[in-house]
Amino acid sequence: MGYNCTCYYCNYLFDLIMKKINLAITGCMGRMGQKLIRSAKSNKNFRLVSLTENKRINRKIGGIKPELNTSQAFKKANVIIDFTVPKCTLEVLKIAVQLRKRVVIGTTGFTKKQEKIIQKFSSKIPIFKAGNMSLGVNLLMYLTEIASKLLGNDFLSKIYEVHHKDKKDYPSGTALMLGEGIAIGKNKNLYGMLGKKYLNKKSFPYSKKINFNSIRKGAIVGEHEVKFSSGKEIVTLNHESFDRALYSEGALAAAKWIMSKKPGLYSMRNLLNFK
Repeated sequence: MGYNCTCYYCNYLFDLIMKKINLAITGCMGRMGQKLIRSAKSNKNFRLVSLTENKRINRKIGGIKPELNTSQAFKKANVIIDFTVPKCTLEVLKIAVQLRKRVVIGTTGFTKKQEKIIQKFSSKIPIFKAGNMSLGVNLLMYLTEIASKLLGNDFLSKIYEVHHKDKKDYPSGTALMLGEGIAIGKNKNLYGMLGKKYLNKKSFPYSKKINFNSIRKGAIVGEHEVKFSSGKEIVTLNHESFDRALYSEGALAAAKWIMSKKPGLYSMRNLLNFK
């Protein structure tokens, strides 16, 4: 017997039986928004119920007409995935708190003040936030912590990253994650260790703080490199990304994982159960 009813209540019961997760995606016209839509459509654990943008779109995307970020747009969602810009993310979080919706954040470029606001929101709803949703990158951060701790203060450090020409923020969220890995390894605060931030430099120096060099060119998905130098030897840790699907699939894994969590701020470190 076929399943033909399209009313909201029957769809809700069907999703409950099939254990599908009702998903909303913000920034649906962006690079990651488009990749998330494709990944969600092919993932049996999700039912895409809402797409949003910061402007009106007069056509359907994947069979769904995009809406603005409103309570009505997120009403049917169990979880919202947001890869946009900080200002938009905070607007989405305000609505999510009102509706008690879970949120997965892949947006980067937050200020220290905005990070505190997100922390405050996480006391009300479960929030999963990661500067990078890749398993490999999060493993790289873990290894960076270990290297920073074991190599000690005799080694200076720096971080190099490359992204596509349209990426506006620098250093990238991933580069800052890796910087945090260095800081954690030395039992220090990242903000106290931030050094100079270079853009499109051919070379840049090591420092007692953490210097960053960000390259923006072509259509490169992502390259990240952490270097430690004692002056006599150099230790290099690096990661390259070739397909944005690894980020969208990671975000979907996070969305599924956070469904069973209480209010709090979570990361890939929690999902992967790194010590």
